[in-house]
Amino acid sequence: MNNVSIVIPLFNEEESLPELTAWISRVMVANNYSYEIVFIDDGSSDTSWKVVKNLMESNSHIKAIKFRRNYGKSAALNEGFKYADGNVVITMDADLQDSPEEIPDLYNMIMEGGYDIVSGWKKKRYDPITKTIPTKLYNYVTSKMSGVKLHDMNCGLKAYNVEVVKNIEVYGEMHRYIPVIAKWAGFGNIGEKVVQHQARKFGTTKFGLSRFIYGPLDLLSIMFVGKFGKRPMHLFGSLGGLSFLGGFAIASYLSIARLVWKEYEMTERPLFYLGILAMIIGVQLFVAGFLGELISRSARERNRYQIQESLGISLED
Repeated sequence: MNNVSIVIPLFNEEESLPELTAWISRVMVANNYSYEIVFIDDGSSDTSWKVVKNLMESNSHIKAIKFRRNYGKSAALNEGFKYADGNVVITMDADLQDSPEEIPDLYNMIMEGGYDIVSGWKKKRYDPITKTIPTKLYNYVTSKMSGVKLHDMNCGLKAYNVEVVKNIEVYGEMHRYIPVIAKWAGFGNIGEKVVQHQARKFGTTKFGLSRFIYGPLDLLSIMFVGKFGKRPMHLFGSLGGLSFLGGFAIASYLSIARLVWKEYEMTERPLFYLGILAMIIGVQLFVAGFLGELISRSARERNRYQIQESLGISLED
């Protein structure tokens, strides 16, 4: 097993790859690390794959995967994690904005400091204000909602204990929330390190305004799945029960008012329709929770739990 696996998703980064590879190799040799570089070409339309193949001819430490089309950074990281075999897995972007000089400190924080994850914090950024202000707001909201206290949740430069990347799944646009996913999987020792941010040297950014739309939705998905993924009835059943009881209470009050106090027709009062609607919604929520339980209990991973260690028991049995 290598000391370090460096997982690098890339999309149309033909100009930066030779310099990045040479830079990583210098750092690895200087620190006497055994290492591998795992490139994942996310369906590049330029000559990035050809550049990677040329680099492999002169560097035996390189592994590479090429997607048939562009699936996104999350898919690239998920595949890279499958094939990484280092004790510490480092992720970084291919655009030269992340410095490989940070790798030794990140490695030591995992191996000696005992962290599960160390996330980079680009305290001083070379990005336009249209990107930095939304990023600060996003990080603040994410930290408050998830309980993971990081200043730069979406920094591409991160270090992981190999056990973390082998026990999580990254999909959709979830790469922004890997620390949150890891926390829900039981890896809660998450640290942070200030890292150097470099101005983009080649090309343009591959991320547009869509990240501000999909990002919050993905966060809500993670929070829901993390809390209620294995017990959906706890959420839907509770909400459904409250809604139905509220509607039933309204209907009971109107019935008593009609029969005892001889008030005007129930159907003439707007409150009547509110009560009926509340009961209907309550039944629908309860049924949704019931169906969720059926699906959850039929899932292959319904009883898959993260076991840290065992005594006197073979986990392979």
